[in-house]
Amino acid sequence: MKEAISQYVEREEKKEAFRQDALNAWDEYKMTGSHLTASEVENWLGSWGSEDEVETPKCHK
Repeated sequence: MKEAISQYVEREEKKEAFRQDALNAWDEYKMTGSHLTASEVENWLGSWGSEDEVETPKCHK
């Protein structure tokens, strides 16, 4: 029972940390307007592991 409770608490803490990261990212976006488009991210991630791997895209407004 202790193990189940421990696992539950750990999962909930991870969820909360993820939520806080998302809220912080949203706040930063609202302040700066700096972002990447979905297609920029998809292009970058799609190149991982290939010979034509592209550099990390730079955020822009």
